[in-house]
Amino acid sequence: MGENLSVKCKAVVFIFLTAAVFLLLPFQTSSLAQAQGKTIIVSAEGLADPEADTYQRDQGKLLDALRQDAKRQVLEKAVGSYVESSTLVENYALINDKVLTRSKGLIKRVIKESPPWKGQDGFMHMLMKAEVYLSPIKDTLKEMSKMERVSLLKDYGNPKISVAITIRDAKRGSEIAPERSQIAENLLKERFSQFGYRVWSEEESQRLKVEIAERAMLSNQADATVSVTQLKTSDFSIRGEVKFKPLTATLRASGISITKYALTSWTIKCIDNNTAEEVYFNNKVPRNKTWSDEDAAMSDIGTLIGKQFSKDFFEDHLMRTSRIFQLQVFGLPDYDTGTLFKKEMIGLRPVMNVDFRNFDASGLSLYEIDFAGNRGNFTDLVNDTVIRPLNRKFGERVFKLVSSQGDVVRVNFNNESDMNTLIAKFNNAPPASLTAASPARIEAVAQTEKVMIQVAQINPEAVKQLSQNGNEMATKALDAVNSF
Repeated sequence: MGENLSVKCKAVVFIFLTAAVFLLLPFQTSSLAQAQGKTIIVSAEGLADPEADTYQRDQGKLLDALRQDAKRQVLEKAVGSYVESSTLVENYALINDKVLTRSKGLIKRVIKESPPWKGQDGFMHMLMKAEVYLSPIKDTLKEMSKMERVSLLKDYGNPKISVAITIRDAKRGSEIAPERSQIAENLLKERFSQFGYRVWSEEESQRLKVEIAERAMLSNQADATVSVTQLKTSDFSIRGEVKFKPLTATLRASGISITKYALTSWTIKCIDNNTAEEVYFNNKVPRNKTWSDEDAAMSDIGTLIGKQFSKDFFEDHLMRTSRIFQLQVFGLPDYDTGTLFKKEMIGLRPVMNVDFRNFDASGLSLYEIDFAGNRGNFTDLVNDTVIRPLNRKFGERVFKLVSSQGDVVRVNFNNESDMNTLIAKFNNAPPASLTAASPARIEAVAQTEKVMIQVAQINPEAVKQLSQNGNEMATKALDAVNSF
């Protein structure tokens, strides 16, 4: 009987432990998902040299190499949302070992994969769209920066934050303009200053703009006009409204009236002024809480609002992975050329995704670009990382950036040259993405002398570095290019 009891006890324990495991699994999965954080959708292009001897013996290896390069480009773009392009290339070996080789752990899923095709440029191509976990990438880059003592992450500087908290009294009615609460605002300003951030006055900035503009008009000072453009608004605006009502009670014994203040609600939102996006909004309805006077109430509310914003909150939004802008291209001769242009854009490192919205052979063709860039001069960034690589592909200034207003960029496609010649270069020249590729990627992709020569024509710096590292094919390619 003792044995039966023991068996029963073991069975009960087993059932209990099994149930506990199944109960814990969702929490473990949830914790893992929470640790991995948010994701980003990335489109990229994989390349391979189909004439390499290795692939001649086994075509399956060609497909594997093509898919591997596409995944690596997906991760390279995700890394590029946190790291400057030049920094990525300079530290490519380090980032490759720690991040780019971990596609299984960082790529959540491959959403779409195009059939491979051989282009007239001699490369095998494959387009891939994938969803990538961002938090592990950012955390790894932060840790690498500390361990290797290199500045990998983009420097966003200390953000400028403006604050405006208004008060509404239920008795005064909605027709009375709300008042600003200096108490609540100052508490928020003190908190943000402790982060090392700058507190910005929108009103004072606007007053200075008007003053400088008026002074420039009177004296025709060009430098004063420039100063107006340099007076930027804050990076973030905190806006809040507090509603309260007085509650008066008369004590029967003494006849003394006591007034307390009860909050009926408070709302708060944070606006990213670089994108006009409301990155945070919240409504609160306090329960069973009153204050002896308005100042005490606003002091507590200022503290409560401040707790909604941590230093990490602003840093996460400063390190935005991308921004959307519209690219208008004038002069594309036909829809096929517009499609070729889209494929070139997909290969470029800062371009996360591209949508070909509208085509007009006699006017503007429209693309929507999901672009990974810092908070610096947006026009310079587009010119350096999009227009310049495209022109290096063609060997001449075919694309010209003619306008940049807000998030709308206009580019002209040079139709002064023979259009058939330009279209031939679109098809035959190596992808523009290789103009900014690291030597390590070029060595992996260009495995025949013919392809290495093509790459040396658009990215001689990287091929020269390969030559200096002992790559004989790169040396021959440079000699061939110099003899042209």
